[in-house]
Amino acid sequence: MSAAIAAQVRVRRTQRGLSAAELARQAGLSKATVSALEAGRANPTVDTLDAVALALRIPLTDLLTRGTDPGPVLLRGTAMPDEGPAREMLRRIGGGRSVELWRLRLPPRTQVDGVAHSPGTTEILLVADGSVTAGPAAEPAELSAGDLLAFAGDQAHLYRSGGDPAEVAMLIASPVPGTS
Repeated sequence: MSAAIAAQVRVRRTQRGLSAAELARQAGLSKATVSALEAGRANPTVDTLDAVALALRIPLTDLLTRGTDPGPVLLRGTAMPDEGPAREMLRRIGGGRSVELWRLRLPPRTQVDGVAHSPGTTEILLVADGSVTAGPAAEPAELSAGDLLAFAGDQAHLYRSGGDPAEVAMLIASPVPGTS
């Protein structure tokens, strides 16, 4: 796993044109820590990996990717939580793009602000239940059950429920470095 993490950190850092020293500075880590991480000699904590992922502007799980598909996966539906929004990653698919399928459940009158993903990322939303205001923060759209919205995910975006709970399926497709 440390070799897979090392490769991901190195590729993502290079893709963003950052030196190891600059990545260390942005992540609040020592250059020695970043060097050991990229060399596969580190046994990083989740906090360290999270700091690196934030500095690289990628989901933490992208650092843990080994590029293998586990095959068919059946996920049974789960109950709506009593309080607070809930997000569940449902599936990740490789093949030149990292594709994640998420379920977002929002209690009434709840807003979740989405952080801009890496350049070239697309989000596709399908409202399963309720109504939401969603999409780019500058121009969100009003969506009802059955509506689909696709937009560039490399900008600030939001998801906001109306007076009733809402459930949205979200597909997030990001380019994988070196496959274009």
